Amino acid sequence: MADAKQIEDKSKAPEDELAGSEAPLLEHLVELRKRLIYSAVTIVVLMAFCFIFASTIYDWLLIPYKRSVPGANLIFTAPQELFFTYLNVALFGAIFLGFPMIAAQIYMFVAPGLYKHERKAFVPYLVATPIFFVAGAALVYFVVLPMALSFFASMQTVDIEMLTSVSEYLGLAMLLILAFGICFQLPVILTLLAQIDLVHVDLLKKGRRYAIVGILIFAAFITPPDPISQIGLALPMYLLYELSIISVRMIEKRRAAALAAQEAELARSSSE
Repeated sequence: MADAKQIEDKSKAPEDELAGSEAPLLEHLVELRKRLIYSAVTIVVLMAFCFIFASTIYDWLLIPYKRSVPGANLIFTAPQELFFTYLNVALFGAIFLGFPMIAAQIYMFVAPGLYKHERKAFVPYLVATPIFFVAGAALVYFVVLPMALSFFASMQTVDIEMLTSVSEYLGLAMLLILAFGICFQLPVILTLLAQIDLVHVDLLKKGRRYAIVGILIFAAFITPPDPISQIGLALPMYLLYELSIISVRMIEKRRAAALAAQEAELARSSSE
């Protein structure tokens, strides 16, 4: 009887650990809708808030342009262009400020389908995600964007002057900032996948050449057709990929050490 009870308890253990993951498809869709609604409401509320300070955000985004192209002014060629530019600036501010909330909603949607140790692995990355996002945005703001603007401005001649539309410049700046912020999530994602044993260091090493090609193609599509922006995105992404390999190797070593300690403990207890 005791053996039967132990077998029954062991069979229940994994079910308890995965409690909530066996929900039918309809419940998953309802949960997904709820997370999307929360994310959308967050963006809308933050967008309304950022629209109040749209001119301040606009001035902040204009600093790299003024430093790189001294004395140049931005223009708008349609009566409504500046208004819609402020709307886009407010949306940019909402996405920038709401990114941690969106990441948290993704975690809350995925967490019920994970094992307990996998859910714990997610938590540190909720902190790392906004840090890497800000790091990518800072690289654009202080390095890549000024260099790209200086490159474009250097092509002016006596007869050809660069007259930049306000919507075109801000569209470029906001696209690069968001793109770099998202691309800088690469080590977070790969390390997280390693935590739940979906990615291994050998796989990343073997896929290095394919990763380089993919990074170059992605950088060519997401950035303007100038070498500074493309190299400015591709080089950090490759360095982040190498950083991911180091991080995954550390995780595997720590996991192997924990497993060896556990086996030693079991061997000691069985000998006693």
